[in-house]
Amino acid sequence: MQELIENGQFLTLSRRNPALFERSHQFKLANGTLVDITAPGIISFSVQPTSKPNKRIVLSCGVHGNETAPIEICDDLVKGILTGNTTLAHDVLFLFGNLPAMDIAERFVEENMNRLFSGAHSKGEGLVNAERVRAKQLEDAVASFFEAGEGTRYHYDLHTAIRASKNEKFAVYPYLHDRIHSKGQLAFLAACGVKTILLSESSTTTFSYFSSYQYNAHAFTVELGKVRPFGQNDMRRFEDAKQAITQLITQTEYAPTVDMDDLDIYRVNQVINRNEEQFTLHFDDDTPNFTDYPKGTVLASEPGKEYIAEQDGEAIVFPNAKVAIGQRALLTVVPTTLDKLDV
Repeated sequence: MQELIENGQFLTLSRRNPALFERSHQFKLANGTLVDITAPGIISFSVQPTSKPNKRIVLSCGVHGNETAPIEICDDLVKGILTGNTTLAHDVLFLFGNLPAMDIAERFVEENMNRLFSGAHSKGEGLVNAERVRAKQLEDAVASFFEAGEGTRYHYDLHTAIRASKNEKFAVYPYLHDRIHSKGQLAFLAACGVKTILLSESSTTTFSYFSSYQYNAHAFTVELGKVRPFGQNDMRRFEDAKQAITQLITQTEYAPTVDMDDLDIYRVNQVINRNEEQFTLHFDDDTPNFTDYPKGTVLASEPGKEYIAEQDGEAIVFPNAKVAIGQRALLTVVPTTLDKLDV
């Protein structure tokens, strides 16, 4: 553990020698921060013993193994904490999701992990592959972390998108059921450079929805740019996000503000699933996210069914005709406003 403290290479060790962390390790840093490693890629930090934290923050990345910029951001943050260069003001759990997929530079090995939360990992055939086992392990880590102490709960699941986007950075705000959207959280996202928000209007099996629904956490799927290989990200494009996250975890009170007129708010209008082997998207593969279409435009089709734009200006997000049958192949979104906000 002394070597880990000196160089902070937790992610590297988790990937190259995961056996090191097959059993739990706990130790304290020189500044009193308690470190708890429960598995490869799962590490939490508890502020000890000075002030009582008022935030419990989960930062997850690499749920898709080829979405590298958020992985590099979180890796740098963990290194800073372990080596004593960064001092936390709040308890933080870091989750590096799909380590084997990172090693092969692919989105996943057998199954899309971000469709396996809220218990989906154990349905159907059950825990039949590594992604399903890992999704349950990540859920358990979040549960243990949130239940271990008091404080407002936060979870930012950091991603990058498969394709380019007319709105480079955007976030999916999970369906809140009877809760109210938070202006303070929108302000934090804006500080990260994320000024496009998609309001989900249904339950899902994503990681952020799990934390939002099960633990009433402020939780988001945050898309910070486009997929690039490790070492090929222009990290200047992610500087706002890294700085805002750093301030969130190191400052006792961090409360950015936002002018709502600066945000683009969309609601999900259609969730289009691939139900047949012959499923086709009716636009080019390099069409950016948030490209919009006139009412009546055929967006996708499969035998016996066409999916059309229901409104003028309906835009596409997350199109992927190659998803497994039964999974979401496309979202469509339309502009909206938020008339009621919590502070």
